[in-house]
Amino acid sequence: SKEQLLTTIDDLGRATLVLNRPERHNAFDDSLIAELTAVLKNLAADPKVRVVCLTGAGKSFSAGADLEWMRRMADYSEAENLADSLALAELMQTLDNLPKPTLALVQGAAFGGGVGLVAACDLVLATPETKFCLSEVKLGLIPAVISPYVIAAIGARAARRYFIRAERFDAKRARQLGLVHKVVDAEDLAKEADRLTRLLLKNGPQAMAMAKKLVAEVSQRPLDAALIAETANQIARVRSSDEG
Repeated sequence: SKEQLLTTIDDLGRATLVLNRPERHNAFDDSLIAELTAVLKNLAADPKVRVVCLTGAGKSFSAGADLEWMRRMADYSEAENLADSLALAELMQTLDNLPKPTLALVQGAAFGGGVGLVAACDLVLATPETKFCLSEVKLGLIPAVISPYVIAAIGARAARRYFIRAERFDAKRARQLGLVHKVVDAEDLAKEADRLTRLLLKNGPQAMAMAKKLVAEVSQRPLDAALIAETANQIARVRSSDEG
């Protein structure tokens, strides 16, 4: 059977992950979730890896959860369903907290959990043809596990609209919402990704990891004396570090 996840690491230290189930529009199930989580953890720990690119083979980025898997899960007990959901939650958290810059290249469609993967990446390129949809309510489900990442990306007001209506929106709209950072023609996607990667490679790797962590921490905290002291402490430590 062909590999459902292709991983390459080039000489620049760019790791490229390709979701490789094009015949199923790169929908994911328990096995792909487990594999993707394990690979991301390995990349996080690998000092050779400087940037991680996530992309999908074929016409779509990812159609989200595989319907056959969803049907299987409908027959699971609540305990089995919980174990399954926690596995997806671990994938989302691993991607979101990855101590390397992450770049999503989104073509075709990103639906449901696919939108979650996009929201958990640092930088997102999409093509004008890309369609996004949080389609869960059409199946009588909710985008529960991906919600923290999607809401952080597009805000509560937009999330309410798109979670409830399950309407499709395009790359231009996704860019207005802050889910996508740049819309580029399909034939220029690889070139733009390469340009971005080379820019990222000029930055301090530890600094980028810390900057990402900084956003996660500061965005969750009130602006008070403790936060001000903590941020001042952080820059003082970084200035005297080897990389600094």
